Amino acid sequence: MDNFQNNDFSVSQQSSSSTLQLEFRGSGSEYFRIWIVNLLLTIVTLGIYSAWAKVRRNRYLYSSTHLGGSSFEYHGNAIAILKGRIVAFVFVFGYQLAFRFSVPLGFAMMLMMVAVMPWLVWKSLQFKLYNSSYRGIRFGFRGTAGQAYSTFLLWPLLAGITLYLLAPVLHQRLKRFQHNESRFGSTHFSFNAGVGQFYWAYLVGIGILLAGVIVICIGFGSTVMALFAGGHGDKFDVAAAASFGLFIFVLYMWMFAIYPIFLTLLQNLIWNHTKLGDHQFKNNLQWGRMTFIAITNILGIVCTLGLFIPFAQIRSLRYRVESLQLEVNGSLDDFIAETQEQVNATGEGMADLLDFDLSL
Repeated sequence: MDNFQNNDFSVSQQSSSSTLQLEFRGSGSEYFRIWIVNLLLTIVTLGIYSAWAKVRRNRYLYSSTHLGGSSFEYHGNAIAILKGRIVAFVFVFGYQLAFRFSVPLGFAMMLMMVAVMPWLVWKSLQFKLYNSSYRGIRFGFRGTAGQAYSTFLLWPLLAGITLYLLAPVLHQRLKRFQHNESRFGSTHFSFNAGVGQFYWAYLVGIGILLAGVIVICIGFGSTVMALFAGGHGDKFDVAAAASFGLFIFVLYMWMFAIYPIFLTLLQNLIWNHTKLGDHQFKNNLQWGRMTFIAITNILGIVCTLGLFIPFAQIRSLRYRVESLQLEVNGSLDDFIAETQEQVNATGEGMADLLDFDLSL
């Protein structure tokens, strides 16, 4: 699961239906205090505190996220996260150092990184879900190492060989693996979006991108041509140069604005085809709202020299989470009680399995 993946995450159940909506009971100012302390301590300790910073941040975000009157909890261990980051650092440092000694050694190190990375991602997914809980019941991940290598090694290679024509297939396989193999207690998630639906989302996103680029190029076509054709000798057309600068700026802003559209298409597709047992998720992100949040966040970060970052993160996360609903088939309390009984009967059996987090 991507994330649980905001000024306020809280939950209310609609009396007229069995639909539960996620919210967030935190604030940008609270998160700013956590963020600034984490940042300063991470700098002072040369990055070592970053593992404890992650635990502190996640505990705040999880505890602020509510569903049906109860919050989520994060149980990650900072030492385990630090070990994962040390492993990642050793691999990256070794990769950089190997090429300084010899090219063959560098390629050997690169192949070793490629070979071990799916296993590390698999363990990280296990760690992340097992250390998340709701109403005292842990999440979990049952996927195997073989599935991880197929998802994170085979399909990326195939996508690269086909010049990423198989990128939607890769994306669908990745989400199918993540969601199908995740569980809440003994109840499993399921994912039923097909490859064709991912191709359609990609085509729509790329089509909107290209349409915008074409319109921008047509609108600025004459002024851009004037920049190259209007100069004579030492003369320089300042107006044409200014128009060209504006053209680049508008083009960049369109590239930036298209990301929320693409994100909206994909997140709605993914969660609208995800279930927890018999309970269906529904997602209703609006690209206009996503784009507004993204643009105003960037402006706030630039104008405050970065101090708006935690507020921007909360604004974006709040909207994404509060767009997600769970349509409960029956009573959530009955479902939780039944799940708790099943967990108590079977036992977790996971405590000694997971003590590692790559912290992707």
